[in-house]
Amino acid sequence: MNKTILITGANSGIGKETARQLALLDTTEKIYLVCRNLDRAILAKDDLEKSTGRSIFEIIIMDVANIDSVKDALKYIYDPIDAVILNAGGLAGSSPEQITKDGVTFISASNLLGHVVLVEELLKLGRINNTVLFAGTEAARGVKVLGVKRPALNNSVQEFTSILNGQYFGDSMDNMEAYSLVKYIGALWISYMAKQHPHIQLITVSPGGTQGTSFTKELPFFQKFMFDYIMMPFLLPLMGMTHSLQKGSQRFVDSIQDPTLSNGGFYASKEKVTAGPMVEQSSFFGSLKNEGFQKNAYDAIQSFLA
Repeated sequence: MNKTILITGANSGIGKETARQLALLDTTEKIYLVCRNLDRAILAKDDLEKSTGRSIFEIIIMDVANIDSVKDALKYIYDPIDAVILNAGGLAGSSPEQITKDGVTFISASNLLGHVVLVEELLKLGRINNTVLFAGTEAARGVKVLGVKRPALNNSVQEFTSILNGQYFGDSMDNMEAYSLVKYIGALWISYMAKQHPHIQLITVSPGGTQGTSFTKELPFFQKFMFDYIMMPFLLPLMGMTHSLQKGSQRFVDSIQDPTLSNGGFYASKEKVTAGPMVEQSSFFGSLKNEGFQKNAYDAIQSFLA
């Protein structure tokens, strides 16, 4: 039973809708809304209290792209947490290649490194009871119809490190490619951690092709135009590639309550689509279950935290 839940990136989009749905469950007693911006967090909290009729939300100010901010915020998390939803991230705006003081690109820091620190510190404190859910994406295993290729890597520590610090991309980083590869490394990390902490369910779950998010605002102009005015409103719905914000968030809500999901698994839409029923992705992408690749992903991440 999940009484206390923490959600990163909770002031808008999928994070906020997930919080709303969880608050409507009688079993939920407290939800930590982890946000970067206090003003936006307050607006989200007020709106959630009005829409759910419950005053169970507590704001935690944290920038997951900044390790110091993550560690400082931990001082304000007193209760054991039943479920942690690592939702924050995205395409990192106009400067995904920017290098943080920790030596990784901003897109790596905001989607993965900060979440790694958050989870590891909470585990050290013994404050995670049941589940850790990492927000994945179908792009991490490739979506051919969208032009996103399946990762073709040697899956070494060195290669994963070069993805995280941006060297892999040379002088020109494509937001979507970088995002998909960082999420792939994150899914491998979750699988590795699941083996180290078998008493906790650690899973990767994609919300799927979800409408009503701010995801496209971070795309280059041409890609944003294509998604906002052609693909999202017309093509993708016809192809069954998108679903509502409510359905995307429901995946998170359902998954943290489902003990039948395989520990360490990556759950997302069926192969070739980005909406509809979820399946375990390693059933058609074998690299995800390679324990050597999982360990390499973990070691590459730890090289920036040493």
